[in-house]
Amino acid sequence: MSLGRSDDGRTGNRSGHDSGRGIEVRHLRAFLAVADEGNVTRAAARLRLTQPAVSRTLAALEQRLGIRLVDRSTHHLALTPEGVAFRDRAAAAVAAFDAALDPGGLRHWPLRVGHAWSAFGPYTTPLLRRWQERYPQTPLELLRIDDRTAGLTRGEVDAALLRGPVEAPGLVTEVLLEEDRVAAVAADGPLAGHAVLTLTELAGSTVVLNTVSGTTTVDLWPPDTRPATTLTVANTDDWLTAIAAGRGVGVSAASTAGMHPHPGVAYRPLVDAPTIPVLLARRDAPGHPALDDLVALAREIARGDAPHRAP
Repeated sequence: MSLGRSDDGRTGNRSGHDSGRGIEVRHLRAFLAVADEGNVTRAAARLRLTQPAVSRTLAALEQRLGIRLVDRSTHHLALTPEGVAFRDRAAAAVAAFDAALDPGGLRHWPLRVGHAWSAFGPYTTPLLRRWQERYPQTPLELLRIDDRTAGLTRGEVDAALLRGPVEAPGLVTEVLLEEDRVAAVAADGPLAGHAVLTLTELAGSTVVLNTVSGTTTVDLWPPDTRPATTLTVANTDDWLTAIAAGRGVGVSAASTAGMHPHPGVAYRPLVDAPTIPVLLARRDAPGHPALDDLVALAREIARGDAPHRAP
């Protein structure tokens, strides 16, 4: 066993990668800041440290663990698969450390819930309000991330409200409810004059598809009535803009009408389309200690029996 100097000049064990010796809370805080910010400079500002100090601390952590946690090949840093798996453990360790030193709860570890476009639909406000009432010591952060798993597989959030099906390794999903689908058409176009619409009526138009975070594909239509042309976009905002401009029509979950009203877009019930499941997803690994509370509350609200439910 050899001893050497750590990055801050202190003597430590440099040989036991698998034992984690020499790892301190500051190493974990630096890693978590980099993981959250995706940038060493912003992480340093958040920690009130210099950029070289954060880089050295992160490198020291990787050396002690014997694994690469962060992919530095791009300008925007990304976690490696090992980094994604380690993030939850690091966050749990830091939270436990803070709780031990701060039992009064002066430090709060936010529970980050991602979504791609419509969160929990009409249940979003009840979820946020009830959470604040029951768990005021744990902030609930709702983050929109244009990604099929709303940042969950990249370690950017602790859980995600998704519309499925979602096929991603390492995730645990639970169906909370089923949503109807709606058609989205230009408000000044001929289809807006219909009270309801069918897939066949949409097939004669260009269909706008959000291929990054959306769930609609041409497979929604029967093989003999699939749309002849499609237009792909990368997020909900571009999807709405294209439809409002008359460049095509779209299909989405019913909650999109309430969460994303647009003066140039008319939403109409799509009477022959299958429902779409709304999922609560989390990683199949130890995570935020309040995840079980989130699951229980989401189930309660989805059943419609949450007390003091917001209108």
